[in-house]
Amino acid sequence: MTTPFDAAMLLGLSGSALIGIGLFVIITHPRVLRKIVGFNLLGAGIFLVFGVAAKRGAMAGLAGDPVPQALVITGIVVAFAATALAIALLKRLFELTGSSDLAPLPPDASSRRT
Repeated sequence: MTTPFDAAMLLGLSGSALIGIGLFVIITHPRVLRKIVGFNLLGAGIFLVFGVAAKRGAMAGLAGDPVPQALVITGIVVAFAATALAIALLKRLFELTGSSDLAPLPPDASSRRT
């Protein structure tokens, strides 16, 4: 039979795995869209770990604190706005250069910039 602490540990380990996968994607992949997805995975893992830490403290007999919940909700909204801005900038980069990479343009491609 599982206890609430077992569930909290499973969620904490899942959040840690999301953080690790997100960091791996951000560091290793050269494509900007994949970096944005990795950034979102990293944020989701941090939100999950933070929520589990707040819940685990409440299960240990301490008074439940609404501040971590408010911070996680605010963080989700900010992450959504940052993702929307990053996608808009990536779209504009693609319109200007014809590529979604951040690599420098070859000298003959500079005529495509408008």
